[in-house]
Amino acid sequence: MDELTRLFVLFGVGVIAGVMNVMAGGGSSLSLPILIFMGLDSAVANGTNRIAIFIQNIAAILSFRQQKFHQFTTSLKMAVWTLPGGIIGALVAIRISDEWFQRILAVVLLGVILSMLIPQNYTTQPQDSLSGWKRFLIYPALFGIGFYGGFIQVGVGFLLMAALYHLLRVNLVVVNMHKVFIVFIYTVPALAIFIFSGNVDWILGLSLAAGNSLGGWWAARLSVKKGEKIIRWILFLALMIMAYKLFR
Repeated sequence: MDELTRLFVLFGVGVIAGVMNVMAGGGSSLSLPILIFMGLDSAVANGTNRIAIFIQNIAAILSFRQQKFHQFTTSLKMAVWTLPGGIIGALVAIRISDEWFQRILAVVLLGVILSMLIPQNYTTQPQDSLSGWKRFLIYPALFGIGFYGGFIQVGVGFLLMAALYHLLRVNLVVVNMHKVFIVFIYTVPALAIFIFSGNVDWILGLSLAAGNSLGGWWAARLSVKKGEKIIRWILFLALMIMAYKLFR
C-alpha cells in the first residue's frame, strides 16, 4: 500500500471511527488495529490514534456548543477526575511491550464485542446529572476510566456511557455531550506523554484526525437519533476480524 492510499484509507476509517466514538463508542477498535497493521509499533499506533481522538472531540464539543447543548461546568467537574488515571495509563502504555499490548488489545476487542450483545436501555428523560449519593461513586469510576483511556482508549466510550447511565441516570444525548468533553480533557496530558516520548506519527495521525473530526462533528448533530444500533452491528463484524488477526 503506497503512502497516498494509506492516507485515504485512514481518512475513511477516521470518519467511521469518529461517528462511532461520539454516538456510542469503540471507534478506536477500528483505527488502532489498522495503524498497527500499517506497520506502526503498538506505542506509536497508540500515540498516533490520540491525535485523532483529540481533534475529533474538539469538533464534537464545538458541534454540541453550536446547537446550544452543553454543560461545561458539570463536564469539567467530572473530567478532572480522569486526569490522574489518564496520565498513569499513558505512562504504562509507552513502557509495555508490543507483544503484550497486542494481546491485551485483542482481549479488549472481544470484551467490546460481548458488551455490544448486552441490551442497553438508556433513559430518554433528562435528569440532574450530579444529584444524590451516586454523585460520589462516579468520581472513583472516572479515575479508573481515565487510567483505561490513557492506557488503551479502545471502548472507553462504552465505559463512560455505562458509568453515566448507571450512576447518574442521564439521557443519551447528555451522555454523549459529557463524554466528548471528558475524553478531550484526559487526552490532553495523555497525548503530550506520547508526543514527548516520540511515539506519534504526525502524517498518519493528522490524516486519521481529519476523518475523525468530520465524523465526530456530524455524529454530535445526529446523536439524538440513536444511530448506534446500526453502528454496533457494523462494528461487531469489524471487531471479529480485527480480534482474529491480533490473536494469530
